[in-house]
Amino acid sequence: MNDEILSVEQMYRADRLAMAAGIGGERLMEAAGRAVAATARRLLPRGRIAILCGPGNNGGDGFVAARLLRRQGWAVRLGLLGGVDVLGGDAARMAGRWTGPVEPLGPALLDGCVGVIDALFGAGLSRPPEGAARAVIVEIARRNLPVVAVDVPSGVHGDSGAVQGLAPDCVATVTFFRPKPGHCLLPGRLKCGELVVADIGIPDSVLDDIAPSLRRNGPGAWALPGIEPGGYKYSRGHALILGGAEMTGAARLAARAARRAGAGLVTVAAPPEALGIYRAGDPGLLVVPSEPFAALLADGRRNALLLGPGGGVGEVLAGKVLAALATGRACVLDADALTSFEGRGDDLFRHLSDRVVLTPHDGEFRRLFGAVAGSRLERARHAARVSGAVVLLKGPDTVVAHPDGRAAITTDAPPTLATAGSGDVLAGLIAGLLAQGMEPFQAASAAAWLHGRAATIIGPGLIAEDLPEALPAILAEMGRRP
Repeated sequence: MNDEILSVEQMYRADRLAMAAGIGGERLMEAAGRAVAATARRLLPRGRIAILCGPGNNGGDGFVAARLLRRQGWAVRLGLLGGVDVLGGDAARMAGRWTGPVEPLGPALLDGCVGVIDALFGAGLSRPPEGAARAVIVEIARRNLPVVAVDVPSGVHGDSGAVQGLAPDCVATVTFFRPKPGHCLLPGRLKCGELVVADIGIPDSVLDDIAPSLRRNGPGAWALPGIEPGGYKYSRGHALILGGAEMTGAARLAARAARRAGAGLVTVAAPPEALGIYRAGDPGLLVVPSEPFAALLADGRRNALLLGPGGGVGEVLAGKVLAALATGRACVLDADALTSFEGRGDDLFRHLSDRVVLTPHDGEFRRLFGAVAGSRLERARHAARVSGAVVLLKGPDTVVAHPDGRAAITTDAPPTLATAGSGDVLAGLIAGLLAQGMEPFQAASAAAWLHGRAATIIGPGLIAEDLPEALPAILAEMGRRP
């Protein structure tokens, strides 16, 4: 899979680079229209299809699809926003090759139609659809017609995934060369349906010039650490997890996940009054008193640190966070470790580096970073830049961002992950991978993907305790046996 994600401007640049390399715009548009027609044939019911064309290149793609579908025996009604005389460039040439009628865009165009191709507006649209375009989108929804979109569903912002006023709910969206952020971020992703990324002849070599920094998260973006035949438990790393006295399940879930992720040893440090609870759990888990905490940190073999799950909000935990950061070791800060710095993020940020992973959900993000506008991608990148740490911003479109601008979007995690304790498991997965020597950005990305993959395999009825137990099968499937 080609995992790079291009912004709208980067995609325009890819088009220009392809044309500079001798690949004509007409050729690209013909290939795009062919891909749209093929998807429509596969997914739309056989019958009359309404093709909605806009005044730009998206409309040109629609004219190509209309011509090809009619040639293949499909009944087509083509509606155009504006007049043919306002079309320019390749779109005008494609309109000239269409020999059927061109009707004015409007709700009546849908009469007698069983499906729609939305070729109105591309990813560059920066305002809500208005007038005839809005009216026809509203009518599509009222009639519950299946839609195949060209590039993005009209009304979805290509860079943010925001729905600008309204957009059709599509059975599929056909985009070209590489996906855009709006295909991967919510709510736009939910409007797209099946995402078809069509090869229209743009060479991969254009990416050398564009140098994209955003990817879809998946195994193509990282490699899990291997297990050496001559290795031993300490060579596989030792994760130290700070547990609390009350919400003891959080650290236990994290510890189980860290062990399943492959850490050779996992220690939970807990207050004296809770040691019995932790020791009554998994026999392979090491449990020690959390005081003196400095003495625990003095053992350099504990090479990955996780603080926050069930740790208890306050100055005591904040002090332990700063002590952990002072070691310079790979560190995950989750939940209470973040909230303990609410309203004074700078007190934390000055101690951070890209060796640290922050894992906030939206509420914790606001407590630490304040109200930041924009998509999840924009907010995660902002947080990584101002904090200097790797930021994993949790949600249905989880984003991992590095301070240098790199980012990854997880697009296939199911909503069943919205259950108590799943975030603790995610934090533990990151810690377990860090213990084995993965770089923090890759470890956070891999953990987010494994987390989602485990949830997909488990399916409905998932509880957090199930997630670590799904890992052995996933790792074996990937060719890495723990």
